[in-house]
Amino acid sequence: MKKLLMISMLLFVAAGSYMMHSVSQKNTKAKEVQVHKPAKKILSAKTVEKKEDSSAEISQKDKKLLAHLVHAEAKGEPYEGKVAVARVVLNRVEHKEFPDTVKEVIYEKNAFSPVQNGSIHKPYDKESYKAVQDAVEDKEEASDNSKEEELLYFYNPDTATSNWITTREVIRTIGNHAFAI
Repeated sequence: MKKLLMISMLLFVAAGSYMMHSVSQKNTKAKEVQVHKPAKKILSAKTVEKKEDSSAEISQKDKKLLAHLVHAEAKGEPYEGKVAVARVVLNRVEHKEFPDTVKEVIYEKNAFSPVQNGSIHKPYDKESYKAVQDAVEDKEEASDNSKEEELLYFYNPDTATSNWITTREVIRTIGNHAFAI
Protein backbone atom coordinates (compact mmCIF):
# COMPACT_ATOMS: atom_id res chain seq x y z
CA MET A 1 0.00 0.00 0.00
CA LYS A 2 2.87 2.35 0.79
CA LYS A 3 4.36 1.58 -2.58
CA LEU A 4 1.07 2.32 -4.31
CA LEU A 5 0.71 5.57 -2.42
CA MET A 6 4.30 6.51 -3.29
CA ILE A 7 3.78 5.73 -6.97
CA SER A 8 0.52 7.72 -6.98
CA MET A 9 2.25 10.71 -5.39
CA LEU A 10 5.11 10.51 -7.87
CA LEU A 11 2.67 10.34 -10.76
CA PHE A 12 0.73 13.27 -9.30
CA VAL A 13 3.91 15.34 -8.90
CA ALA A 14 5.12 14.35 -12.35
CA ALA A 15 1.77 15.27 -13.91
CA GLY A 16 1.72 18.58 -12.03
CA SER A 17 5.28 19.27 -13.06
CA TYR A 18 4.42 18.45 -16.68
CA MET A 19 1.40 20.78 -16.56
CA MET A 20 3.49 23.57 -15.08
CA HIS A 21 6.14 23.06 -17.74
CA SER A 22 3.50 23.16 -20.55
CA VAL A 23 1.95 26.36 -19.21
CA SER A 24 5.41 27.87 -18.83
CA GLN A 25 6.28 26.95 -22.44
CA LYS A 26 3.05 28.52 -23.75
CA ASN A 27 3.74 31.72 -21.82
CA THR A 28 7.31 31.82 -23.10
CA LYS A 29 6.10 31.38 -26.70
CA ALA A 30 3.47 34.07 -26.21
CA LYS A 31 6.13 36.42 -24.86
CA GLU A 32 8.37 35.60 -27.80
CA VAL A 33 5.56 36.40 -30.21
CA GLN A 34 4.97 39.70 -28.46
CA VAL A 35 8.65 40.55 -28.44
CA HIS A 36 9.01 39.82 -32.15
CA LYS A 37 5.70 41.35 -33.17
CA PRO A 38 6.35 44.43 -35.34
CA ALA A 39 5.35 47.79 -33.91
CA LYS A 40 3.71 48.88 -37.16
CA LYS A 41 1.38 46.87 -39.31
CA ILE A 42 3.22 45.43 -42.29
CA LEU A 43 1.32 46.07 -45.50
CA SER A 44 1.15 43.42 -48.15
CA ALA A 45 2.35 44.28 -51.65
CA LYS A 46 -1.27 44.35 -52.77
CA THR A 47 -2.19 46.87 -50.05
CA VAL A 48 0.80 49.05 -50.87
CA GLU A 49 -0.15 48.91 -54.53
CA LYS A 50 -3.68 50.09 -53.70
CA LYS A 51 -2.32 52.89 -51.55
CA GLU A 52 -0.09 54.07 -54.38
CA ASP A 53 -2.95 53.85 -56.85
CA SER A 54 -5.23 55.97 -54.67
CA SER A 55 -2.58 58.56 -53.83
CA ALA A 56 -3.72 60.80 -56.68
CA GLU A 57 -7.25 60.83 -55.29
CA ILE A 58 -7.84 64.00 -53.36
CA SER A 59 -10.84 65.28 -51.46
CA GLN A 60 -13.26 67.87 -52.78
CA LYS A 61 -11.94 70.30 -50.16
CA ASP A 62 -8.36 69.77 -51.38
CA LYS A 63 -9.46 70.25 -55.00
CA LYS A 64 -11.03 73.58 -54.09
CA LEU A 65 -7.93 74.68 -52.18
CA LEU A 66 -5.77 73.69 -55.13
CA ALA A 67 -8.10 75.61 -57.48
CA HIS A 68 -7.55 78.71 -55.32
CA LEU A 69 -3.79 78.27 -55.69
CA VAL A 70 -3.98 77.60 -59.44
CA HIS A 71 -6.10 80.71 -59.96
CA ALA A 72 -3.75 82.87 -57.88
CA GLU A 73 -0.56 81.49 -59.46
CA ALA A 74 -1.67 81.09 -63.08
CA LYS A 75 -4.34 83.72 -63.68
CA GLY A 76 -3.87 84.90 -67.28
CA GLU A 77 -1.75 81.85 -68.18
CA PRO A 78 -2.77 79.26 -70.80
CA TYR A 79 -5.02 76.44 -69.63
CA GLU A 80 -2.17 73.94 -70.06
CA GLY A 81 -0.09 76.03 -67.64
CA LYS A 82 -2.86 75.93 -65.04
CA VAL A 83 -2.97 72.14 -65.29
CA ALA A 84 0.83 72.04 -64.91
CA VAL A 85 0.69 74.22 -61.77
CA ALA A 86 -1.82 71.80 -60.22
CA ARG A 87 0.33 68.88 -61.28
CA VAL A 88 3.39 70.35 -59.50
CA VAL A 89 1.43 70.33 -56.23
CA LEU A 90 0.24 66.74 -56.81
CA ASN A 91 3.79 65.65 -57.63
CA ARG A 92 5.03 67.23 -54.42
CA VAL A 93 2.44 65.33 -52.39
CA GLU A 94 3.91 62.08 -53.70
CA HIS A 95 7.56 63.14 -53.45
CA LYS A 96 9.56 62.13 -50.36
CA GLU A 97 11.05 65.60 -49.83
CA PHE A 98 7.68 67.36 -49.52
CA PRO A 99 4.69 67.09 -47.18
CA ASP A 100 2.12 64.33 -47.73
CA THR A 101 -1.10 66.27 -48.29
CA VAL A 102 -2.28 68.94 -50.72
CA LYS A 103 -2.95 71.35 -47.86
CA GLU A 104 0.48 70.80 -46.28
CA VAL A 105 2.23 71.26 -49.64
CA ILE A 106 0.36 74.47 -50.38
CA TYR A 107 0.90 75.94 -46.92
CA GLU A 108 4.53 74.86 -46.61
CA LYS A 109 6.55 77.88 -45.51
CA ASN A 110 7.68 80.06 -48.43
CA ALA A 111 6.46 77.56 -51.03
CA PHE A 112 3.90 79.69 -52.88
CA SER A 113 3.65 83.47 -53.01
CA PRO A 114 -0.20 83.55 -53.04
CA VAL A 115 -0.12 82.02 -49.56
CA GLN A 116 2.31 84.71 -48.41
CA ASN A 117 0.42 87.63 -49.98
CA GLY A 118 -3.09 86.33 -49.23
CA SER A 119 -4.27 86.09 -52.84
CA ILE A 120 -4.96 82.38 -52.32
CA HIS A 121 -8.14 83.43 -50.50
CA LYS A 122 -9.64 85.11 -53.58
CA PRO A 123 -12.33 83.15 -55.45
CA TYR A 124 -11.22 80.77 -58.18
CA ASP A 125 -12.85 80.49 -61.58
CA LYS A 126 -14.33 77.45 -63.35
CA GLU A 127 -11.27 77.10 -65.56
CA SER A 128 -8.95 76.82 -62.54
CA TYR A 129 -11.14 74.14 -60.98
CA LYS A 130 -11.33 72.23 -64.28
CA ALA A 131 -7.52 72.43 -64.53
CA VAL A 132 -7.28 70.79 -61.10
CA GLN A 133 -9.69 68.04 -62.14
CA ASP A 134 -7.71 67.42 -65.32
CA ALA A 135 -4.43 67.33 -63.40
CA VAL A 136 -5.84 64.74 -61.00
CA GLU A 137 -7.15 62.61 -63.87
CA ASP A 138 -3.88 62.99 -65.81
CA LYS A 139 -1.97 61.95 -62.68
CA GLU A 140 -4.03 58.78 -62.40
CA GLU A 141 -3.41 57.88 -66.06
CA ALA A 142 0.21 59.06 -66.47
CA SER A 143 3.09 56.67 -67.00
CA ASP A 144 5.76 56.41 -64.32
CA ASN A 145 8.52 57.39 -66.76
CA SER A 146 6.94 60.67 -67.82
CA LYS A 147 8.93 63.85 -67.15
CA GLU A 148 5.58 65.38 -66.13
CA GLU A 149 5.66 63.08 -63.11
CA GLU A 150 8.89 64.72 -61.98
CA LEU A 151 7.90 68.39 -62.20
CA LEU A 152 8.29 69.84 -58.71
CA TYR A 153 8.81 73.56 -59.31
CA PHE A 154 7.54 76.37 -61.48
CA TYR A 155 8.48 80.03 -61.66
CA ASN A 156 8.31 83.07 -63.87
CA PRO A 157 11.88 83.69 -65.11
CA ASP A 158 11.11 87.40 -65.61
CA THR A 159 10.01 87.97 -62.01
CA ALA A 160 11.82 85.29 -59.98
CA THR A 161 14.01 86.76 -57.24
CA SER A 162 15.59 83.52 -56.01
CA ASN A 163 18.86 82.52 -57.63
CA TRP A 164 18.33 78.97 -56.36
CA ILE A 165 15.21 78.37 -58.46
CA THR A 166 17.13 79.16 -61.64
CA THR A 167 19.51 76.27 -60.89
CA ARG A 168 16.67 73.75 -61.35
CA GLU A 169 16.52 71.88 -64.67
CA VAL A 170 13.70 73.36 -66.74
CA ILE A 171 11.68 70.66 -68.52
CA ARG A 172 8.94 72.81 -70.07
CA THR A 173 7.94 76.41 -70.51
CA ILE A 174 4.24 77.17 -70.71
CA GLY A 175 3.20 80.79 -71.03
CA ASN A 176 5.25 82.80 -68.57
CA HIS A 177 6.16 79.86 -66.34
CA ALA A 178 9.17 77.58 -66.44
CA PHE A 179 8.44 74.10 -65.03
CA ALA A 180 11.41 72.34 -63.52
CA ILE A 181 12.66 69.34 -61.59
